[in-house]
Amino acid sequence: MSDPIYHECGLAFVRLKKDLAWYKDKYGTCLWGFQRLYLLMEKQHNRGQDGVGVGCVKLDMPLGQPYLFRERNAQRDSLIKVMEGQFKTLSKRKRKGLLDPDDPVSFKNNFDFGGEILLGHLRYGTSGSFGAGGCHPYVRRTNYPTKTLMVLGNFNMTNARDLNHHLIDRGQHPVFDTDTQTVLEEIGYHMDEAHDAIYRKERDKGTEGREIPRIISDDMDIVRILNKCADKWDGGYAIAGATGNGVGFVLRDPNGIRPCHYYEDDEVIAFASERVPLMTVFNAESEAIEELPRGHVGVVNQTGELSIQPYTQDREKRSCSFERIYFSRGNDPAIYRERMQLGANLVPQIFERIEDDFDKTIFSFIPNTAEIAYHGMMDGLRRFRREQVRKQLIAQLEEGTLSKEGIDKLILQSWPRGEKIAHKDIKLRTFIAQEKGRDQMVSHVYDVTYDQMGPDETLVVIDDSIVRGTTLKDSIIKILSRLNPKKIVVASTAPQIRYPDCYGIDMSHLGKFIVFQAAVNLLERSGRHNLLTDVYYRCREELKKPVGEMTNPVKLVYEPFTDDDLSAEISRMVTPEGIGWKGEVEVIYQTVESMHDAIPVHNGDWYFTGNYPTPGGYKVVNQAFVGFMDKTGERPYDVLL
Repeated sequence: MSDPIYHECGLAFVRLKKDLAWYKDKYGTCLWGFQRLYLLMEKQHNRGQDGVGVGCVKLDMPLGQPYLFRERNAQRDSLIKVMEGQFKTLSKRKRKGLLDPDDPVSFKNNFDFGGEILLGHLRYGTSGSFGAGGCHPYVRRTNYPTKTLMVLGNFNMTNARDLNHHLIDRGQHPVFDTDTQTVLEEIGYHMDEAHDAIYRKERDKGTEGREIPRIISDDMDIVRILNKCADKWDGGYAIAGATGNGVGFVLRDPNGIRPCHYYEDDEVIAFASERVPLMTVFNAESEAIEELPRGHVGVVNQTGELSIQPYTQDREKRSCSFERIYFSRGNDPAIYRERMQLGANLVPQIFERIEDDFDKTIFSFIPNTAEIAYHGMMDGLRRFRREQVRKQLIAQLEEGTLSKEGIDKLILQSWPRGEKIAHKDIKLRTFIAQEKGRDQMVSHVYDVTYDQMGPDETLVVIDDSIVRGTTLKDSIIKILSRLNPKKIVVASTAPQIRYPDCYGIDMSHLGKFIVFQAAVNLLERSGRHNLLTDVYYRCREELKKPVGEMTNPVKLVYEPFTDDDLSAEISRMVTPEGIGWKGEVEVIYQTVESMHDAIPVHNGDWYFTGNYPTPGGYKVVNQAFVGFMDKTGERPYDVLL
């Protein structure tokens, strides 16, 4: 993605099914579980670089000994810092004779992350603080293990404000910082209610006090607790947690917006945001990895038994299509095929733009997440060209005009030519983002391979999505223009992003979307700018309605224009001025229909169509437009807090 957007946290959950001695005997180390957690997090490092956190719950610890641990870090290279810090602590305690890493009992008692339940989180923040205090997991500590709770997740709740006020109505004092706190407190509240009900019943029966905790652990129903919580949640979420008494759980939202997968064998139960990390870390075939069904929770009880149960009524499947286009790692076999098809599906539009002139066209991609789609595009172009050649050969054969020279020309010439044109300097990008002169230096983020094309040639570059268009205009087009092409065609594998996301992706400011800017420009030039005022008042009226009755008036902004109208305006907007290059820029987008053809299962498309999967999405889009018109500069879900 040429435009950076922050997105999609990642989670990891590891539950050891054997005691530590088993792993020491089989693998030669008591660290096997902690190492699996580290690997799952490292394999998902694409999902979060604001900070990381790890947590641990130890089972059957003696009274008076700690059983829940957490470590968080929001510095640069936070995952390495957290993991290296724990290994250094382990080595230090070993040197001091406080821990024997080869003794499972000593290891468990003296290494903080030597427990059976291990959780990890990679954070891309969309709300709240961005220091270590804003990193997951969040913890609710009490003297009762059955009231102690740790949670983390990949989610955004659209109704965080309502959730906080619900807590206030109970007499609590929530901190309006992040929806994670509201999730923690909501689950914790119902845990308290269940705990206290069982406690009072057993106390009144005269049960010995030391026996009551065991009874509470046996009788508390985490699925029922989560069912009560889910009645009030609106958003996309995959949430993992563990209670102090050793119950682990991972749940997924009723629409399946956020991804979650799991793996189980006779040694371990593991969950992760993506499938491939589980395959790699546990050397498992793709068929061994299951997708957690929407509206279901995976519960691991104190004895290590996993059950997958519905905790709420599932709804229409609306899994995030951006996961497949960009966010998830492309080495997942299904995602790889889908990205290849996204590239191939752009071929008809690309062919139209190059005017059937393969001899004078070079194809490339904007590094590096669009590379798979590039290969799909090239495969599609070759198939397209082969069919052209076949038809021409048949026609010449039937006409009797087929010659050796004609065959050579058709077969040996005019084939799609691909080159590695653009190169990204990641270190430079990190450096200039911290400097006041960023605007002057941003064009140097990319560099090109020189002397690969002539002034009468067209350059086609594929990108996986175009959100804001700023990097395209300020950097990519400028640097590509140094090759002096006749024309630059930028093809986006994603459709036009028109509406905010509110389920975990930091894509919420309408005014920053280049497609929205293009629509506003066209309205103003055509003398229809009053439509914006009309939509503004419609949005304000929508916000007065109950959330379940709201609609999306922002669609009216785009209604007067075709996709081609908007793409033409975007092409004009991203064409840099004053650089001396006289060529043409054309931006084309995947259609929504073509995207669904390539990605038929993960059909969540609200950022393209404005059709939201939950009622809260309509509240957010209305608030986003009001914020744009009022020039508040706030993210709509921050306003809703």
